[in-house]
Amino acid sequence: MRDGLTAGQKATINVIVTPEMFASFEGELIHPVYSTVSMVYHMEWVSRQIILPFLEDHEEGMGGAVNVKHIAPCTEGAEVLITATVTDVHANTIITNLKAESRGRLVGVGEVKQVILPKTKITEWLTGS
Repeated sequence: MRDGLTAGQKATINVIVTPEMFASFEGELIHPVYSTVSMVYHMEWVSRQIILPFLEDHEEGMGGAVNVKHIAPCTEGAEVLITATVTDVHANTIITNLKAESRGRLVGVGEVKQVILPKTKITEWLTGS
């Protein structure tokens, strides 16, 4: 991993809630609101944005843990701002705290752990060799 990644660094993304992000299981709509699954996806995505500039060609990030609390619903068309803040960088492990907000209210909070590994190690795990 390249030098320079430190606690306090931030990244943000904006998403607009669409029907594809609604809470559903096996194709059945449960609620026409921003799903927890979609929020977790976006939290992981914005956390990844932080590490991308620091990955070397032979490295890749893997998710190690996600902890999320979904606090409030968002309906179709709502803009959700998701902010990741690095709270810890230890060897090859990066921890980000997340906040999702919409129209000035807190929608969700969380923490994402990413582990930076050599691509060859990941390939070994996936292929069993």
